[in-house]
Amino acid sequence: MTESRQSIHGQWSSRWAFILAATGSAVGLGNIWKFPYITGENGGGAFVLVYLLCIAVVGIPVMMSEIMLGRRGKQSPIHTMRTLAQEERAGGYWQLVGWFGVLSGFLILSFYSVIAGWALSYVVEALSGTFTEISGDQSGELFTGLVSNPGTQLFWHTLFMAMTMFIVARGVREGLERAVRLLMPVLFVLLLILVGYAMNSGGFTQGLHFLFDPDFSKITTEGVLTALGHAFFTLSLGMGAIMIYGAYLPDDVSITRVTMTVALADTVVALLAGMAIFPIVFANGLEPGAGPGLIFQTLPVAFGAMPGGVLFGTLFFVLLVFAAWSSAISIIEPVVAWLVETKGWSRNRAALGAGLVTWVLGIATVLSFNLWSEIKWFDKTIFDLLDYLTANILLPLGGLLIALFAGWVMNQNHSKGELGLEDTDYRRWQFLIRFVTPVAIVLVFLNAVELI
Repeated sequence: MTESRQSIHGQWSSRWAFILAATGSAVGLGNIWKFPYITGENGGGAFVLVYLLCIAVVGIPVMMSEIMLGRRGKQSPIHTMRTLAQEERAGGYWQLVGWFGVLSGFLILSFYSVIAGWALSYVVEALSGTFTEISGDQSGELFTGLVSNPGTQLFWHTLFMAMTMFIVARGVREGLERAVRLLMPVLFVLLLILVGYAMNSGGFTQGLHFLFDPDFSKITTEGVLTALGHAFFTLSLGMGAIMIYGAYLPDDVSITRVTMTVALADTVVALLAGMAIFPIVFANGLEPGAGPGLIFQTLPVAFGAMPGGVLFGTLFFVLLVFAAWSSAISIIEPVVAWLVETKGWSRNRAALGAGLVTWVLGIATVLSFNLWSEIKWFDKTIFDLLDYLTANILLPLGGLLIALFAGWVMNQNHSKGELGLEDTDYRRWQFLIRFVTPVAIVLVFLNAVELI
């Protein structure tokens, strides 16, 4: 390990602080919004098993690599990759990995904040009793009314960005660490409360059967690639967030152990979300494969029909906001760290600057659902294009380059020293990161750009 480098931004106070922060980065809308509906679309239990396998062979090796690079460089992703490339006498173009992360963070948070704003709006709607005895048509009209109103969306988008920048501006320990120490335990408690409620919904057994009883006849090639892609993206890999969090990780902490813990926690949250959502869906005779509308259009109908729906509907959308919030602060952190290092700005100024640029970009997403809905490139709205560009191109490319650098460019003594692995375990990691993981990521990438 390199003892001489020190992060100018500070470091986590403990191993558990990092675990909470990295878990907060990984746990987001992808776990609670996306995982349940893609599981529903791809047949349930068999898809879950394939997803867990993908976490093991793709997600964990890449996360170990990204944390390792971050801790060795102890800077923002751009400067980390430049420093490590120089150390390994590799080309300066490797710093593009960091640039991909910074760019991805800007673009992702610009539309992520808008979707998180929807969740904020639905907290108010649920608390006010709007969902009580709401019909499917009325739920659809409620959601349509939200996304078609640019002023309302802009308000919630602005509020969420302000919440995010407030935390980031306070620094590593006073801002990021203090926030995740509160947000993550509350998130787990809320999930467990909702699972407890689902156990008494009348559809719990059916929900568990759907989620954990595999029917491999329902698995398709597309379903396997979807599981592979989601396993990669759900851990916040390739966007610089895990790398910058790794830069704040103390040198005496085991990268392998914290990676395993974060991957396990992220997976548990996704499964708990399924255990909370699918029983409610089945108990109310709804469709588990309802797609992206499962959270914002289908579940309000269920909450509106159940006893205690106001309370549990409110808790669910508070949970969704917390998950989005913990991810958002990690997504923007690489940009803020880079501004502090490069421009010499204070964290307050860097957070404000990064937040304002991201907020302005978010306005384009807000308008893409209404006033600018007819503006399209490659037959995609602005929101669809940003989502496609980041999820299907920038993140896989960033993740692939991380795997290649860690596996092929980095000196084996350096990587082995940072990871702290015994010879046998190190060779296993090296085999995965050199051969299995890159091939898997390339398959995801090719599928995403519709070349296979």
